[in-house]
Amino acid sequence: MNFTEEQITRYSRHILLPEVGGKGQQKLASAKVFVVGAGGLGSPVALYLAAAGIGTIGLIDSDLVDLSNLQRQILHYTPDIGQAKVQSAKRKIQALNPDVQVESYQERLTARNALDLIRPYDVVIDGADNFPTKFLLNDACVFAGKPLIHGGILRFDGRVFTILPKQSACYRCVFKSPPPPGLVASCQEAGILGVVAGIIGTIQATEALKLILGIGNLLTNRLLDFDARSTTFREIRIRRNLRCPVCSEHPEITQLVDHEQEVCQLPGTASVSS
Repeated sequence: MNFTEEQITRYSRHILLPEVGGKGQQKLASAKVFVVGAGGLGSPVALYLAAAGIGTIGLIDSDLVDLSNLQRQILHYTPDIGQAKVQSAKRKIQALNPDVQVESYQERLTARNALDLIRPYDVVIDGADNFPTKFLLNDACVFAGKPLIHGGILRFDGRVFTILPKQSACYRCVFKSPPPPGLVASCQEAGILGVVAGIIGTIQATEALKLILGIGNLLTNRLLDFDARSTTFREIRIRRNLRCPVCSEHPEITQLVDHEQEVCQLPGTASVSS
């Protein structure tokens, strides 16, 4: 594609980078990224992808904007309270960058629709606020062969890593199955420092851009933990489980299944909330 003078100016700071340039910016303009959740993680993800010039952004979220969301979900403003999150998000994205096509889905991700929804996209980003959706999304991306960028937040903590199906560790390689409902605290009970969502979400967006551009080292087989209290990052090495129930050579899981939904949970070893 040929950029207009206005687009060249808009993306000039990208184009100046030898690792991006005009060809890299064209890759971004041709890319399609699917963002699951238009909340704490999905907000910074979508804004930075839109600013970067991603050609198509898909957004799925069934919720309406609530006053309690505004402390961290920066796509939404006070006048948006009561409106569908995907519509509120779409307006902000298009106001930021009218070059971007936004496909919005006001519905839940389920075993029935997941594969059809992610199929047209190049990269999938996990901004979901519950474990069942995260496991479902992981399984769907493994089945469809779609790169998935996981993120999770709760209290003062965040976590992110990138999954290349059948090449690197998937979510189930690390966490085999969702915890039983009621076993762990909800975000309403435990809380979340709002800025942590921004930190983890921007790292997820960075991973997506690197993946599309084919530059740098992805967070594959590396789980990045963030602690806002000490402002420290810790890298945890992970690897593919040869007996993983979904991505191994002889998987136990061969079809998508819906698990009981419980929002914003955090087990001892996995943070997840938006």
